[in-house]
Parts: sequence; C-alpha cells; structure tokens
Amino acid sequence: MQTPTRTPTQTGARIDAMFDPATYAEVRKPLLEARTLPAWCYTAPEWHAREIEEVFLKGWLFLGRIEQVAKPGDYRAIETPGGPVLMMRGRDDEVRVFANTCRHRGAQLLEGEGNCRAVQCPYHAWVYALDGKLTGAPGMEDTIGFDKADWGLTPVRQEIWEGCVFISFDPDGPDFLDHFGNMPEVLGQYGFADLVCVDSRDFDVPCNWKLLIENALEPYHTATVHKTSLGGQGGHLVETRGNWDAMFGTNDQDQSFSVLPGETCDLPFIKSLGKMEQRGAYFTVLYPSTQFACAQDSVWWLRLLPTGPESCRLNAGFMFPKDAVARSDFAEESKKHFHRWFTGIDEDNWISVMQQKGLRSAARTPGPLASQEVVVHKVYNWLLDRMLENGAA
Repeated sequence: MQTPTRTPTQTGARIDAMFDPATYAEVRKPLLEARTLPAWCYTAPEWHAREIEEVFLKGWLFLGRIEQVAKPGDYRAIETPGGPVLMMRGRDDEVRVFANTCRHRGAQLLEGEGNCRAVQCPYHAWVYALDGKLTGAPGMEDTIGFDKADWGLTPVRQEIWEGCVFISFDPDGPDFLDHFGNMPEVLGQYGFADLVCVDSRDFDVPCNWKLLIENALEPYHTATVHKTSLGGQGGHLVETRGNWDAMFGTNDQDQSFSVLPGETCDLPFIKSLGKMEQRGAYFTVLYPSTQFACAQDSVWWLRLLPTGPESCRLNAGFMFPKDAVARSDFAEESKKHFHRWFTGIDEDNWISVMQQKGLRSAARTPGPLASQEVVVHKVYNWLLDRMLENGAA
C-alpha cells in the first residue's frame, strides 16, 4: 500500500510552504495520479485572505437578474467579496451597480431590497439620485472646494449578459466575453434573455465555499448522498474555453432534470435546445464562484459568497421561460421543481458541512481522485494558477 505523502499540516504550515508551488506537485499531476488539495486550502485564514485578493477581486462575479430590479427605483443591497454593492434601476430604466457606501464617511446606504425615489445616507442625510449623482449634502456649504458633481456614488464595473448582471472589482481586468470564452456560445441556446427569475433563497452554510462548488461538478456522490431523492447520475466533461468549466449530466428518465425521478411535469422544454440538451443538463462553474445549472425547461443558479475560511453564503435563484411562467398551471407545476431543488440543496449542504468537519482533522492527508472527479481536478488547478507565487510546479 502506498504511504501518503505528507505536506505541512494546516496547523503547522509556514506561509512560504503554503504558497510554494512545489507543495502542490501531486495536485498538478494527471487526474488519476493526482491528489486533492491540502486541508488548509479549506481552513486557513491566510489562504482565505489570498483567495479574496487574487481570485475574487480579479474575476467576474454574478450578482443577479435585471428583473429582480424591475421598476425604476427598485434596488437590491448585495454582499460581495469586495464589500456591499447596490444593484438599482434608474429613472431612465438602466440597471446600474454602485458601491453601497456613502462618499462622505462611508456608511452603508441601504439594506435588503425595496423601492426608493432617491438614496439617502442614514448618517448625515447625503442624498443620491438613482443614477448615482449626489443631489444633496446638507452642512457642506462651507467646505472649501466641495462640488457635488465630484462626489456621486462610486460605480462598480459591470456587464449585463442576457439579463444576468456581473461585476468586477478589477478595472484593468479582461472584458467579460474574453474572460468567459465560449460560455455564451454553449449556454446561449437556453435563451437566458427570455428567462424570468421567480424566486431566490439564501443559505448560510458552515463550510468553505469551494466544497459546494466542487460537489456540484461531480456525479460520483449522487448515488450515495442523493440515493433516495435525485438518484445516481452520469455525466461527461464539456469542452470549454475561458474561465469556466462544465459537465453535462444525464439520467435515465425522459423528464426534466429539474424534477425528482418518478415525478412528471407538464411545463414545456425550452424550444431552442439541441438533441443532446433535451436529454440532460449542464452543471457549470463560471469562475470563481457562480454556477448555472441548465435543464430542459429551467435554469437555476448557485452564487457563493465566502464569509470566512470555513463559512459561506449560498444564494440560489430559479428561472423559467416567460411563456412557461405565464401559463395558468405554472404555480402548481413548478412546485415539483422546487421540491427537487430544495431537496438537492439541503442534501448537498449537509454533505459539504460533513466534509468541512472532516477536513479539520490534524491527521488529514490529501487523497486520490476518481475518474468522475475530472472537473473537481480542473477547479483545483484553475485555483492554483492564481494563488501561487510562481505558477505551476
């Protein structure tokens, strides 16, 4: 029996070893020779801090859908790895994203979601129009050189793709389409612009964000974790270019991937799908932390916000084509989708928490990977490419 190669433990690792490419030589090997990431990648504050700087603040992050701010004045206050932001629709019907911080002394401006005529700071009553311009600054009349035109809300770099709002905190980073390569081409047949978000939910999960990403990208666990619910699933790797990866999942039924085995649903399939897409679903990661699951009649997202080395917030959103939502039987038929979605989410959250607990063991050493974990291995290597000082080992 092969003796596991020990890398420094999560409690005793020196920082230089933690970020030394040589430490990850076995992770970098071909899939069936490779080892998993060391436990400190899921537990260490030092690793987590570098992830925020090198991964999250330099990528494109999904916020939500434009229909979530449907009317002028609608807003959503959203937490991100780069701090709080406001997604808001202006009087000109444009959706904009701003840093959710007053330009005076930094107070957060709004919480939750709602509708407003203007944004007023709760601290000193500075007032901003829906397009971000500062329109009122009481008490600033005597301040030398003060001009309201210079102190509007700080815009966040954004891109709206097919109704999906993405942001980047890197002003010099790649364009959205360059970053995601052939993702729009592969997923475009689902008609994202014609989809409507009908619900979204948040889940606070005491595990590292990567565990939920990895879990959704391998069918290896389904026959165990989802044995009495979703059941076992097959899948194959999708050819991708750019900063995303995907597997295409298949099952043995003719029904939508969005309902549990044995249940039937009368909602129509998306008309523009190819023959392969009518028989399964794409499970994707748009690096670093967005997942779109594209089934025959619906699409759902998983958006991960790291809240610490061993905790994250999962935002799940659920979309259907507009013509399906308009049907008189939509409310009843869609219950089957929510039954499947929340069943799967609860089971995946549970096993990811169990994995986090196990990774805390001081005796933990990296393990081998199975052939069904090919996308998990790709996630590891994408991450290491950005986290290590000197690139590949």
